Amino acid sequence: MTGERARIEAMTLNDLEDVLAIERVVFNEPWLRAHFEHEIVNSTISYARVARLREKLAGYLVAWIVWDELHLGNIAVAPALQHGGIATALLEEMFAHALSHGCRMATLEVRVSNQRAISLYTRLGFKPVAVRRRYYRDNGEDALIMMADLTREGDGPAEPGAGADAPRDGGAGGVR
Repeated sequence: MTGERARIEAMTLNDLEDVLAIERVVFNEPWLRAHFEHEIVNSTISYARVARLREKLAGYLVAWIVWDELHLGNIAVAPALQHGGIATALLEEMFAHALSHGCRMATLEVRVSNQRAISLYTRLGFKPVAVRRRYYRDNGEDALIMMADLTREGDGPAEPGAGADAPRDGGAGGVR
Protein backbone atom coordinates (compact mmCIF):
# COMPACT_ATOMS: atom_id res chain seq x y z
CA MET A 1 0.00 0.00 0.00
CA THR A 2 1.13 3.55 -0.61
CA GLY A 3 1.03 4.64 3.03
CA GLU A 4 -2.23 6.42 2.42
CA ARG A 5 -4.30 6.64 5.63
CA ALA A 6 -7.79 5.18 5.59
CA ARG A 7 -10.72 7.45 6.36
CA ILE A 8 -12.84 6.09 9.24
CA GLU A 9 -16.60 6.73 9.19
CA ALA A 10 -19.73 5.47 10.91
CA MET A 11 -21.10 2.33 9.26
CA THR A 12 -24.45 2.89 7.53
CA LEU A 13 -27.02 0.62 5.94
CA ASN A 14 -25.66 1.73 2.56
CA ASP A 15 -22.32 0.11 3.45
CA LEU A 16 -23.73 -3.34 4.10
CA GLU A 17 -23.29 -4.90 0.65
CA ASP A 18 -19.57 -4.10 0.74
CA VAL A 19 -19.27 -5.10 4.41
CA LEU A 20 -20.99 -8.43 3.73
CA ALA A 21 -18.77 -9.10 0.71
CA ILE A 22 -15.68 -8.79 2.92
CA GLU A 23 -17.34 -10.71 5.76
CA ARG A 24 -18.10 -13.69 3.50
CA VAL A 25 -14.54 -13.86 2.18
CA VAL A 26 -12.81 -13.44 5.53
CA PHE A 27 -14.87 -15.60 7.90
CA ASN A 28 -15.89 -19.24 7.94
CA GLU A 29 -19.07 -18.26 9.79
CA PRO A 30 -19.96 -14.77 8.54
CA TRP A 31 -22.40 -12.55 10.36
CA LEU A 32 -25.75 -12.15 8.65
CA ARG A 33 -27.02 -8.86 7.26
CA ALA A 34 -29.50 -8.74 10.16
CA HIS A 35 -26.62 -8.72 12.66
CA PHE A 36 -25.07 -5.65 11.08
CA GLU A 37 -28.45 -3.96 10.63
CA HIS A 38 -29.15 -4.42 14.34
CA GLU A 39 -25.80 -2.88 15.27
CA ILE A 40 -26.41 0.15 13.04
CA VAL A 41 -30.11 0.76 13.69
CA ASN A 42 -31.15 -0.72 17.03
CA SER A 43 -28.20 -1.08 19.36
CA THR A 44 -27.49 1.68 21.85
CA ILE A 45 -24.07 0.25 22.78
CA SER A 46 -22.62 -0.40 19.30
CA TYR A 47 -19.65 1.30 17.74
CA ALA A 48 -19.73 0.29 14.06
CA ARG A 49 -17.19 1.86 11.69
CA VAL A 50 -15.91 1.42 8.16
CA ALA A 51 -12.55 2.33 6.68
CA ARG A 52 -12.46 3.84 3.22
CA LEU A 53 -9.46 4.06 0.99
CA ARG A 54 -9.94 6.17 -2.11
CA GLU A 55 -13.73 5.93 -1.61
CA LYS A 56 -13.60 2.13 -1.58
CA LEU A 57 -14.74 0.29 1.54
CA ALA A 58 -11.56 -1.38 2.76
CA GLY A 59 -12.52 -2.73 6.18
CA TYR A 60 -14.83 -2.43 9.14
CA LEU A 61 -15.26 -3.13 12.81
CA VAL A 62 -18.06 -3.56 15.31
CA ALA A 63 -17.46 -3.06 19.02
CA TRP A 64 -19.66 -2.51 22.04
CA ILE A 65 -19.33 -0.18 24.99
CA VAL A 66 -20.78 -1.55 28.21
CA TRP A 67 -20.22 0.74 31.18
CA ASP A 68 -16.48 1.35 31.26
CA GLU A 69 -15.44 -1.50 28.97
CA LEU A 70 -15.15 -1.75 25.22
CA HIS A 71 -15.46 -5.18 23.60
CA LEU A 72 -14.29 -5.74 20.02
CA GLY A 73 -16.67 -8.15 18.33
CA ASN A 74 -15.78 -8.05 14.65
CA ILE A 75 -13.02 -6.57 12.53
CA ALA A 76 -12.01 -7.40 8.97
CA VAL A 77 -10.08 -5.94 6.07
CA ALA A 78 -10.55 -6.79 2.41
CA PRO A 79 -7.91 -9.41 1.55
CA ALA A 80 -6.30 -7.32 -1.22
CA LEU A 81 -5.82 -4.43 1.23
CA GLN A 82 -4.50 -6.30 4.26
CA HIS A 83 -1.15 -5.38 5.82
CA GLY A 84 -1.54 -1.73 4.84
CA GLY A 85 -2.52 -0.23 8.19
CA ILE A 86 -6.31 -0.35 7.78
CA ALA A 87 -6.97 -2.58 10.80
CA THR A 88 -4.61 -0.45 12.85
CA ALA A 89 -6.44 2.73 11.81
CA LEU A 90 -9.79 1.19 12.74
CA LEU A 91 -8.49 0.03 16.11
CA GLU A 92 -6.83 3.36 16.91
CA GLU A 93 -10.08 5.19 16.13
CA MET A 94 -11.93 2.68 18.33
CA PHE A 95 -9.50 3.34 21.22
CA ALA A 96 -9.97 7.10 20.91
CA HIS A 97 -13.76 6.67 20.92
CA ALA A 98 -13.62 4.33 23.92
CA LEU A 99 -11.45 6.71 25.93
CA SER A 100 -13.70 9.66 25.12
CA HIS A 101 -16.64 7.63 26.46
CA GLY A 102 -14.96 6.76 29.75
CA CYS A 103 -13.84 3.23 28.93
CA ARG A 104 -11.07 1.87 31.10
CA MET A 105 -10.61 -1.59 29.51
CA ALA A 106 -10.87 -3.16 26.07
CA THR A 107 -11.39 -6.89 25.47
CA LEU A 108 -11.55 -9.26 22.52
CA GLU A 109 -11.43 -12.93 21.60
CA VAL A 110 -9.14 -14.22 18.88
CA ARG A 111 -8.40 -17.71 17.58
CA VAL A 112 -5.37 -19.17 19.34
CA SER A 113 -3.96 -20.11 15.92
CA ASN A 114 -4.13 -16.56 14.58
CA GLN A 115 -0.62 -15.44 15.47
CA ARG A 116 -0.65 -12.46 13.08
CA ALA A 117 -3.71 -10.97 14.79
CA ILE A 118 -2.35 -11.75 18.24
CA SER A 119 0.85 -9.89 17.30
CA LEU A 120 -1.15 -6.88 16.14
CA TYR A 121 -3.23 -6.79 19.32
CA THR A 122 -0.12 -7.20 21.47
CA ARG A 123 1.56 -4.26 19.71
CA LEU A 124 -1.55 -2.20 20.40
CA GLY A 125 -1.45 -2.93 24.13
CA PHE A 126 -3.57 -6.07 24.53
CA LYS A 127 -2.38 -8.86 26.81
CA PRO A 128 -3.63 -12.46 26.97
CA VAL A 129 -5.68 -13.09 30.12
CA ALA A 130 -7.57 -16.36 29.58
CA VAL A 131 -8.66 -19.01 27.09
CA ARG A 132 -12.24 -19.87 26.12
CA ARG A 133 -12.19 -23.58 25.33
CA ARG A 134 -13.86 -24.71 22.08
CA TYR A 135 -15.19 -21.18 21.49
CA TYR A 136 -15.41 -21.33 17.69
CA ARG A 137 -18.30 -23.43 16.40
CA ASP A 138 -16.84 -24.12 12.96
CA ASN A 139 -13.93 -26.22 14.24
CA GLY A 140 -14.02 -26.13 18.04
CA GLU A 141 -10.88 -24.02 18.25
CA ASP A 142 -10.08 -22.21 21.48
CA ALA A 143 -10.23 -18.42 21.74
CA LEU A 144 -7.60 -16.36 23.46
CA ILE A 145 -9.16 -13.59 25.54
CA MET A 146 -7.06 -10.44 25.42
CA MET A 147 -7.46 -7.22 27.41
CA ALA A 148 -5.97 -3.74 27.22
CA ASP A 149 -5.98 -1.27 30.09
CA LEU A 150 -6.88 1.99 28.36
CA THR A 151 -6.00 4.13 31.38
CA ARG A 152 -2.39 3.12 32.07
CA GLU A 153 0.38 4.89 30.22
CA GLY A 154 2.67 2.37 28.52
CA ASP A 155 0.28 -0.51 29.14
CA GLY A 156 -2.61 0.57 26.97
CA PRO A 157 -2.97 1.11 23.25
CA ALA A 158 0.09 2.12 21.29
CA GLU A 159 0.53 5.59 19.90
CA PRO A 160 -1.34 6.17 16.62
CA GLY A 161 0.49 4.65 13.69
CA ALA A 162 2.64 2.36 15.87
CA GLY A 163 0.93 -0.91 14.97
CA ALA A 164 0.96 -3.18 11.95
CA ASP A 165 -1.96 -4.77 10.19
CA ALA A 166 -3.03 -8.37 10.75
CA PRO A 167 -6.16 -10.38 10.11
CA ARG A 168 -8.21 -11.86 12.94
CA ASP A 169 -9.49 -15.20 11.80
CA GLY A 170 -7.13 -18.05 11.11
CA GLY A 171 -5.03 -15.89 8.83
CA ALA A 172 -8.00 -15.17 6.57
CA GLY A 173 -8.22 -11.48 7.25
CA GLY A 174 -10.42 -10.89 10.04
CA VAL A 175 -11.37 -11.34 15.10
CA ARG A 176 -14.20 -13.41 16.12
